[in-house]
Amino acid sequence: MRNIILVGLITLLLPAAIAAEENDEPTSHQLNDYNHEVTGDTTEELVELKGKRLASDSNYYAEIWVSVSNSDEQEWKIPYEGGYDPEVQFFDLNHDGVNDMFFQSAAGGSGGFYHSHLHTLKNDQLKEIPLPEQEFINADFKDNFKVEIQIDHEQKPSIVDVKDRSSEYVELGIYDESGKLIEKTSPMIAPIAFYEPVKISEDKGYGLKSRQKISGAYRADQLGTVETLWYYEKDEWIILKTEWVPSH
Repeated sequence: MRNIILVGLITLLLPAAIAAEENDEPTSHQLNDYNHEVTGDTTEELVELKGKRLASDSNYYAEIWVSVSNSDEQEWKIPYEGGYDPEVQFFDLNHDGVNDMFFQSAAGGSGGFYHSHLHTLKNDQLKEIPLPEQEFINADFKDNFKVEIQIDHEQKPSIVDVKDRSSEYVELGIYDESGKLIEKTSPMIAPIAFYEPVKISEDKGYGLKSRQKISGAYRADQLGTVETLWYYEKDEWIILKTEWVPSH
């Protein structure tokens, strides 16, 4: 009799336990919605930014996506990586007369990296436009506690004096006490961490500004940042300006 009662209690409590467990599951949230003309048909589309948190008490979105719909009941979905503080901005970055969708979310961690994507939906054709990358950056340790940074073939290399870190570099075995380079090693060149849409001029419209960090012996040993201004022309990104910005 006792076993029958116990089974009955379990049967009654099981649906409640399942419901509680389901309630703990992260649900999708509409993070923002925008009304922008992104297809070129002169009618605004509804662009909804949505995400699902990693956990109910987390600020990290494990899933992020955008849903685009128009008055003809057409729909498009663009999935993105997970991240923090996702945002969509609208600029005509490929200069075809229609606003593109520029997405960014913070990846988290100490590197300051962002996930970034650029999509166009002109004429109802969804297409991702690859973001620019620096093809030529070179960094080398030199004698006398110097680092040579070359960011452009046509520019003289920038020289960074790292004497203030000499004791650490000697301890790491990169230099000897006199400043002579012992080990042939190179500073750390990180990928581009962040893109920012910027207005080039009234005639040219918008481009992108990128920031790319260079560190010495390890990631936190920051030497400076390569800042580059990009412009999309004839289906490719061209560099308008690039410069080295030292950390100190």
